[in-house]
Amino acid sequence: MPSSSGGAALIDDWLLVARVVGVPVRLPRRVELHTTTYWYYRACRAAVAGSGGNLSGPFAALDPARQAAAVQAMVELSEDVGLPDPRPLVPEMVRVHRRHPKLNLLNLEATASARLLGARVLLSRPSAGGLLPEVLDAEHIRWEAVGP
Repeated sequence: MPSSSGGAALIDDWLLVARVVGVPVRLPRRVELHTTTYWYYRACRAAVAGSGGNLSGPFAALDPARQAAAVQAMVELSEDVGLPDPRPLVPEMVRVHRRHPKLNLLNLEATASARLLGARVLLSRPSAGGLLPEVLDAEHIRWEAVGP
């Protein structure tokens, strides 16, 4: 599990949810945390519309008062989690797309965001089993699997 300090880290939707609902996940200390717009949207959608899946399950497990507070905290994401500025991000996404034309929007945005931020990417264990790690490796972007 990551424990080093410094720099920027990009967290996926599951890690964002875990952070908001208080699921213990060991994230690096003294880093600037960021997520992508797409991951943030998926986390918000899970919080608000939940169906008991991987992203919404942690909200459903809370008692009603804590659940309401967690949903509100997700929708009003705290300022200590950065979101990408689309002006530099979109052109970088296009550059990444040229190198990886079959990549979906979620993975394009994650890769481009990590490149712009000079960030390592922290992926939940399920995400670490997908296509994104291969692309991050090809782009020489550091990444780590993180989980409870």
